[in-house]
Amino acid sequence: MEGKDSRSPLDLTQGVRLEEFPDGEPVLCDGGGESVVVVRRGDELFATGASCSHYGGPLAKGVVVGDTIRCPWHHACFDLRTGLAVGAPAIDPIPAYQLEQMGGLVRLGQPKDSPKSDAPRTSPSSVVIVGAGAAGTACAWMLRQEGYQGPILLIGDEAPGPVDRPNLSKDYLAGEAPEEWLPLRTPESLAQNGIELMLGDEVRACDVPTKRVELASGKQISYGALVLATGASPRRLSIVGAEKALTLRTLADTRAIIAKAEGARQAVVIGASFIGLEVAASLRKRGLEVRVVGPEEVPLARILGPELGRFVQNLHEAQGVRFHLGRSPGRITEEAVVLDDGTTLAAQLVVMGVGVRPRTGLAEAMALEVDDGVVVDENLQTSAANVYAAGDIARLPYGGESIRIEHWVVAERHGQAIARNILGKGRPFREPPFFWSRHYDLSIACVGNLRGWDRVDLHGALDDRRAFAAYRKDGRVRAVAAIGMGKLALRAEELLARGEQEELETLLATAR
Repeated sequence: MEGKDSRSPLDLTQGVRLEEFPDGEPVLCDGGGESVVVVRRGDELFATGASCSHYGGPLAKGVVVGDTIRCPWHHACFDLRTGLAVGAPAIDPIPAYQLEQMGGLVRLGQPKDSPKSDAPRTSPSSVVIVGAGAAGTACAWMLRQEGYQGPILLIGDEAPGPVDRPNLSKDYLAGEAPEEWLPLRTPESLAQNGIELMLGDEVRACDVPTKRVELASGKQISYGALVLATGASPRRLSIVGAEKALTLRTLADTRAIIAKAEGARQAVVIGASFIGLEVAASLRKRGLEVRVVGPEEVPLARILGPELGRFVQNLHEAQGVRFHLGRSPGRITEEAVVLDDGTTLAAQLVVMGVGVRPRTGLAEAMALEVDDGVVVDENLQTSAANVYAAGDIARLPYGGESIRIEHWVVAERHGQAIARNILGKGRPFREPPFFWSRHYDLSIACVGNLRGWDRVDLHGALDDRRAFAAYRKDGRVRAVAAIGMGKLALRAEELLARGEQEELETLLATAR
């Protein structure tokens, strides 16, 4: 990811001339002990906190789109007028400030009060959310932010409740982040906002005509609107000893990997996927010898293309990871993984990262339309009225195709969109998929649909860690991956969302 802004901030305590603020560009300022970003749009001026509430990204290096400012690290989106988080992965707001103009100078005023939301156009009797992960939590929080006053029940099957799942394979697994950083929302903060969190009593059935869900305990709960956000389960290969491998999906999974890593010297990661390579990087940081096994010739080539895939492989090899590509595991023993060619890899820890499958059992039992995911319309509503699906299980229309995306930020944005749709404030969901993947100190930002491209064009200098790839199908750009070019990724995301191919091509041409 790009570093923090190195420019000297303008001093708002002394006053800054209006012409110092270029139209539509965020400017870093000193507000007297705290950093502030000022944006001028025409005759209007806005001031917000300078750090993203997600991971502290530098908003002065972000992009202004309409009345929003977007973070260059993970594409969180904030309302310039209010500071509210209006687009994941941010949930918490940033400060918003008054600005005072006098004698041709602009000075920082008082913090703005927390805004009051407009009343919902529709208000169901209650909202039940099945799944307390990214999508479910984002949905519940946005319902409250948008002014919903009715009961919200968030049902999960993972203690201690909603966690920051991307961190499970990154900093937390590497031993560089404490567990206190992981909760998306604590049970206490949910309760303070009138959101009931229920764990350990899963939904067994749902009767759509009567709008009731039945829990494993036998308890029945009525709903006005139902949100299915049941997520996905890790796949396991059908090989001898597969049960000896650990998978990574939940906090409990990561704790188990850490516990086993503490007594291990050698680890084998089965699967050269994003999750597999992130696990490999984290285990290397813990000092383990790591080998990665995968059937492909180049890691991630099917997704990112061979050149960028080899670059990622080289990053890992430079850190001591050894690859066994074009190979598959034949069996797993207590102390080793035996490959299909007979090669034996010593391992006291084996992690399997070979994909996930959507948890659609409840949707199938409800007789919803299911096709490798729960089929939803552009409003994320299923084939049943007042029933929505979000996250890894949702199959929705995008760009003339039907896609199911397994990205964390996408799941959160689904949840936020559903909340607005439930309250009659929504619009069709057409946001491009976005995810980021970090490998040691390098981060890759990907926007758009990376499936089905027939041509990839790579520009820039990978060795200088400033490059981007454009992915095309039938000549049209459908996705962009960027390294060290946060603004480019943000601009590409905006243009993909608006379907502006000509502007997108111009952006990419001028960035070369």
